[in-house]
Amino acid sequence: MLHFFLRNPVYYQLGEYTAEEAAFRAMDFGEEGLSVLFSLAEESGRTPGEAAAPFMVEYEFSLADVPGGQLTPGRLKDLETAMEQVRPVELSKLAGFYNVLLEDLVYFPIAGGESDASADYSYENSWGAERTYGGERTHEGTDIMDGGNGRGFFPVVSVSDGVVEHCGWLELGGWRLGIRSPGGAYFYYAHLSGYDHEFQPGEQIRAGQLLGFMGDSGYSRTEGTIGNFAVHLHFGIYFRSDHYEELSVNPYWILRYLEDRKVKYSY
Repeated sequence: MLHFFLRNPVYYQLGEYTAEEAAFRAMDFGEEGLSVLFSLAEESGRTPGEAAAPFMVEYEFSLADVPGGQLTPGRLKDLETAMEQVRPVELSKLAGFYNVLLEDLVYFPIAGGESDASADYSYENSWGAERTYGGERTHEGTDIMDGGNGRGFFPVVSVSDGVVEHCGWLELGGWRLGIRSPGGAYFYYAHLSGYDHEFQPGEQIRAGQLLGFMGDSGYSRTEGTIGNFAVHLHFGIYFRSDHYEELSVNPYWILRYLEDRKVKYSY
């Protein structure tokens, strides 16, 4: 029986609602996985999602310990063929969700600068960590922390083209912007010190466009409140699934990929 399943994998981890599960939402591409997958997609004429889905399923949604040399065109083709034989609809659906989250990525949300201070920030994998303001909850993003320059120093830019869906004051997020990319991902920028200009819902946004500046606004119903926490940008990524209007994914490894892709500003 074991011999049968080794030769005829059922890919139990690939289901109709796989994209709503924690393993998918962790977006665990590891240090080099996402760069390799984007290159593989370009070389093979596939979308990023078509390149990512078979490998992520095969390695149970974590490429953290998978050498980039194992992510090859030949291996992709073999996995694709095997999965399409047993779960073609589910594989296509999963690739579509990866495309929503990956296809429109262009820039890191903090602009690159000319000074040493422009590199004085840090972030860690804090998705899912406990938060207590407003009641117990989990962290649904990545905090890019200021290294000591103060509010208003770091330019925050759009990671993608898109359309403004939400702007203005929010109790948790302070001055925030929510931008929907062409493919459907929702990118959330919170705790800004201020905006580049007065944004309006429906406004078109370009990748790399200045949105505002890193700050410490929020955690208050009183508009304009600052200073309740350290200066940082809270960056979140959400998508629509079968059962959820907004479902978060871990931005950390996506940010690691984007860090080498910065729009340049003078500061």
